[in-house]
This record gives sequence, structure tokens and C-alpha cells, in this order.
Amino acid sequence: MKLGMVGLGKMGANMAQRLLAGGHQVVAYDPQPAAVEALAAAGAEPASSLAELGERLQPPRSVWLMVPSGDPTEETMTALADLLEPGDTVIDGGNSNYHDSQRRAGLLAKRGIGFIDVGTSGGVWGLAEGYSLMIGGEAEVVARHRPLFETLAPAADRGWGRVGGPGAGHFVKMVHNGIEYGLMQAYAEGFEIMKAKSEFSLDLKQVADIWGSGSVVRSWLLELIGEALAGDQELAEIEGWVADTGEGRWTVQEAIDLDVPAPVITLSLLRRFRSRQADAYADRLLAALRNRFGGHEVHRVEEE
Repeated sequence: MKLGMVGLGKMGANMAQRLLAGGHQVVAYDPQPAAVEALAAAGAEPASSLAELGERLQPPRSVWLMVPSGDPTEETMTALADLLEPGDTVIDGGNSNYHDSQRRAGLLAKRGIGFIDVGTSGGVWGLAEGYSLMIGGEAEVVARHRPLFETLAPAADRGWGRVGGPGAGHFVKMVHNGIEYGLMQAYAEGFEIMKAKSEFSLDLKQVADIWGSGSVVRSWLLELIGEALAGDQELAEIEGWVADTGEGRWTVQEAIDLDVPAPVITLSLLRRFRSRQADAYADRLLAALRNRFGGHEVHRVEEE
């Protein structure tokens, strides 16, 4: 199958390489010419613009987007809508908000253009291990692209599936990432407790390795913890600043809208916000209050 690929960041380029290795043809475009050249060296057909990409594909054409969510995806989708024709398909493999995906599917449908939203998990390991693909879209449109999903997934019969209509793929991926927040936070807190127990001088990598086999808490995340602790268990070169890319926020908002209690995911998201505060005002105010009502000690900032 011949596919247009737009967006050749790390994941997009890796996905394109996996498709090429699986025997598919890929026409590649990215605003960064160097990214296009690198993938062309791996066997892709280079395109210098979206228009050229469209010209190099045979109808019915399929274009896979791996573009940052928000305005970049919106702008690319709008441009493609003017270039594509009825019967063509746009596949969004990025982390778009599912509400946007539902809206875009409706707009493209009015032009006779199919839309598939693919929640994609696998990160930098997907090239070698395969990607977990949560797919939303009309059944017939998804079925036509089955060879792509079978190639990108860990195996043809596992790791991927159509979970519902347009928007369902990105919705499931949103919840997936919210769960990921909670798992990561639980691991982080547990390992911090063990590190604080200096009496035992625990080798935390050893603990991660032990838990990795047979334990009910074993997971790929735990394997990654072991790898992270293999060198410096103090993690001295890493700042404790944790980003979020939006999916956790969307999951919490969805839980609120649905009246579903999700305290673990919510607190995990808030803990990420707290990690970015070097000297939180709220903590200073708490210290001042304890001093005022109970005469408790306050640690003063030393003057330079």
C-alpha cells in the first residue's frame, strides 16, 4: 500500500521506517527538508510540499499525519481538505483532542473524504517493538487500511483494533495517558519511600528487576525504571520538572463532565504541576500560618 506521511518527528519517522520495512511505499513530507532527506535515504519518496505529496499518490489516496496537536494539525488538515478528493482518507495518528477529531471527521465527510483517528502508543520503542494502535473511524474506511495497522502493530493479530466511530481512537488514547500518569506517580512515590529508608541501603535497580518478574506490579514502565536507575540511582543530573502534554488534563476534564470520580489520575496531574514550582507560594503561606497560630518554627530565607 502507498501512503503519504506528513510529520517526520521522531515517532513519525520511526513509523514510516516500520512501514517501509513491511513492504509499503511511503511518500514523505515535513516542513524541515533535512527530515525528508533522512527518510528518503531509508527508501521513502520525498515530497517538497503537501501538493506534491498529493500528486505522488494514486487515488484513493491516504495521508497519515504525525503532527503536533492543536493549530499545526488543524492547519495541515485544512490544507489537505483542499487538495484531496472524495474517496481519499486522512489519518491522524497524533494526540489530538477527540472533540477536534469528531469535528474534523464531520467536515471531511461533507467533502466525501474519510477520516481515521489513531491513538498511538509505543514511543521511541515502536520502531522495533511495534505500536499500540487505538483506532476510530467508519468500519469500511478502517478495514481498507488494515494492512497499515497490521504492519505498525506488534503483530498482525494483536496490539491494534477499531474501538469505535470517529473520535473513539483519540478518546481511548486520552484515557490511556491518564492511566499512565497514575501508574508513573505510584511507582515514583514507592521508590522514593524505599530511597528514604537509608537503614537498608536498598539497591533500587535490583528491586525494580526483582519486581519485573512474577510480581503483580510488573510492567514495561517498571523495566524503564530499572534502566533509568542503572547508572546513577540519585538521578543527580535530572531536574525534577515534569511536563504534561495535555491528555491528562483532558482525561480529568472528561471525568468531571461525566461525574466519574478519578482521584488518582487527578492528583497525578496536579503533582506534575507541583513539580514545576521551585518555591511554592502556598507552602510559604502554610509555614506562616503555622507560625501565627501555633508559634511553630519558620525557616527564614538567608540573606546573601
